[in-house]
Amino acid sequence: MGSDSELSFALDLTLDEARRRTAVLEAIGEDWDPVAVLAEEERAYDILYSGLDPEQQRIYDELVQAGVLPDRTVGRVTD
Repeated sequence: MGSDSELSFALDLTLDEARRRTAVLEAIGEDWDPVAVLAEEERAYDILYSGLDPEQQRIYDELVQAGVLPDRTVGRVTD
């Protein structure tokens, strides 16, 4: 084979993706409630970002302004 030769191929991962999704849903179980999971995640973030000292708050605000973190300060009491 010369250096001008190209080898191309394609893979169809459709069946593997269907198997993966089936396995994930089986692992999650029938009682999984995505709305409740998201609500718990929101509560966890509220706890994580509450009670920050002034330096932590400054860093948080900088990260929000830079677009690294979402702004979770709606309703936050400021001085």
